[in-house]
Amino acid sequence: MADPRSPESFTSEDDDPRTIVYDPMDPFWQEDDDDDDMDYLPAQGDIGDDEDEYGDEDLNFYDAAEHLRGVEIALELTEDNGDEGEGEDDDGNGGSQPDPDETANIRRPIYITRDQILEIIGHAGLGRLFATEFTGRRNFRFHHNDDEDEEEETEQGTGYDPVGPTTRRRRNRGRVAFQKVPSDEGRELMNSGIFGTNPRPQDTIKRKKRLAYDIMRRELGAGSDGRQKNANWLMRQNMIPESVADTIIHYNARCYSGQFSDDGNFFFSCAQDFRVRMYDTSNPYDWKYYKTVVYPYGQWTITDASLSPDNRFLAYSSIRSIVCLAPTDPEDESEPNLLDFASIGNHHGRGYHTYFGIWSIRFSGDGREIVAGTGDNSVYVYDIERRQSILRIPGHQDDVNAVCFGDSQSPHILYSGSDDTTLKVWDRRSLGDGREAGVFLGHTEGLTYVDSKGDGRHVLSNGKDQTAKLWDLRKMISKEKADGIDPKAYTTGFEYRSNAYDDNDYQPHPHDCSLVTFRGHKVLKTLIRCHFSPPGSTDSRYVYSGSYDGSVYVWNLDATLAGKVDVLKATKNSRPRDPQLLAETYDFYGRNGGNWMTCVRDASWHPNAPVIAATSWNGWGTSQGTCTVHTWNDGLGEDEAEPKIGKRVNAQLQYDERLYKTMGRPSRRHIFTDDWLDED
Repeated sequence: MADPRSPESFTSEDDDPRTIVYDPMDPFWQEDDDDDDMDYLPAQGDIGDDEDEYGDEDLNFYDAAEHLRGVEIALELTEDNGDEGEGEDDDGNGGSQPDPDETANIRRPIYITRDQILEIIGHAGLGRLFATEFTGRRNFRFHHNDDEDEEEETEQGTGYDPVGPTTRRRRNRGRVAFQKVPSDEGRELMNSGIFGTNPRPQDTIKRKKRLAYDIMRRELGAGSDGRQKNANWLMRQNMIPESVADTIIHYNARCYSGQFSDDGNFFFSCAQDFRVRMYDTSNPYDWKYYKTVVYPYGQWTITDASLSPDNRFLAYSSIRSIVCLAPTDPEDESEPNLLDFASIGNHHGRGYHTYFGIWSIRFSGDGREIVAGTGDNSVYVYDIERRQSILRIPGHQDDVNAVCFGDSQSPHILYSGSDDTTLKVWDRRSLGDGREAGVFLGHTEGLTYVDSKGDGRHVLSNGKDQTAKLWDLRKMISKEKADGIDPKAYTTGFEYRSNAYDDNDYQPHPHDCSLVTFRGHKVLKTLIRCHFSPPGSTDSRYVYSGSYDGSVYVWNLDATLAGKVDVLKATKNSRPRDPQLLAETYDFYGRNGGNWMTCVRDASWHPNAPVIAATSWNGWGTSQGTCTVHTWNDGLGEDEAEPKIGKRVNAQLQYDERLYKTMGRPSRRHIFTDDWLDED
């Protein structure tokens, strides 16, 4: 943010006593012989007197304006009449004294104020000149170069790794401050029986074909009823889907979300073309196209969708205050009902706006209400029968990116995650004073998603600090204690859409009350989602998340990696490139448009089968989208059964040979058109 005192025009020495006269011949401006790092000048008035918990001050540095108003840099080149240096003038052997007029021409001072110097140093254009690589509008922090600190570890670049001057890691910061893996608290949860079951070995033999051995014992009826149930649970939870894709569904637009219904008979996917496509997944290995509904007058994309508990209605939102409610019956072709969340009665509270975007929506367990997180820092509850919002909670300091109900059996407990780095708990039975029931602190950047286990106790969140966190309702911070903590004091304001996260900037939150922290995935570019694995097919053993690097990460509860579904590997070059399509509509021009890229934004685990459906930004420069179906196949890369592994289809699950062709000579007609892929 530019200093408001930035001058509009040049000033003279008489006008401002802080004016600095730049004289190129003055020794003060000459470069020193040492090679010390550049000293950063802190901005006036932005530095507090308090030190952080570890004894190091966090300095906020001057961020220059985008345009240097009133500043002009002029360079004048003069011819050198020889190789004589400044020392010859001291000896008196430099020849006759120069003419006063010539001296005036050579030593012409340039008047620059202190604010102008700060703008010049911080300006983006000069930053590109003085740095080998440029990080954009990042928030730099001062790093101490202590000899005792270890040098940062370097890894192979991905194209979005942090760039800038190499520094040493600060003590108690960076990767050395990461939470312990495996997590002791997570181990306790795994042994508690709440999250899956543990093996009960009968002998010490390590069998390679453990699954075949367990099936044999089940068919023989060997062991007690308890051991047989334990073996069945272990077989289910150990079947983690793999990277090979059974089916690749291609779209002409980026996919933003996709979820199975609670019974597994229904699946929907939301795309940037404002269409929600529905599929019959009663047979999870053989999908059937159902129908497509459209969001009229949407803005940018469909942000979220939620299916009613009885699977009869689908609610979907965009960056508007309107939610569409459409029937899922394929025979019903009526227009969707428009639910205006801004309709909250005649009384509008202070600061209330009738225009806002909706980022997240969820149906209540009884299907009568929809909760929404919005761009006006609020949580809304909409009553479908009354056709108006019955509750607005302006309880955050920034956008509410994710909301959910705490328990599918009760609509009273709500969770909301925001860009203000907090996850708040709301009890509608005690909202008379508008105060939250409690707060979860631990993320140091904004939250992108929140998912409830449905047991009224555990909740999972994804954050822009590149972590997913597991929380327990019994460990939340009270409202009174949270009021004394400023969440902005522990965040860098990381811009996840254009930068990469530097692990060396990480500092643990001093008030972190989470149980387990999961790492390894990348939460960049978009609001990437995380979930609990379903109790039916996995016995709630895992948590999983999408990632910007093109994978679905599956973790045990102790934060160790249990599996990884590589969607990028499964889909790479799965459709020919159309040179007529603009492949760089989101990325910077000339940066990654020529590469096949994958960003898994959402994933859904089938409740009754070892199947994961991943919805992604996919294609050349992530300009298009896919929904890939991954199943457990015991490590096999080929399959003789039907459908064949790696089958490529369009949005209506129709086969077309053009998906298998290599793009040749450009033509005037796009190889993929809306008439072909999206004829809904």
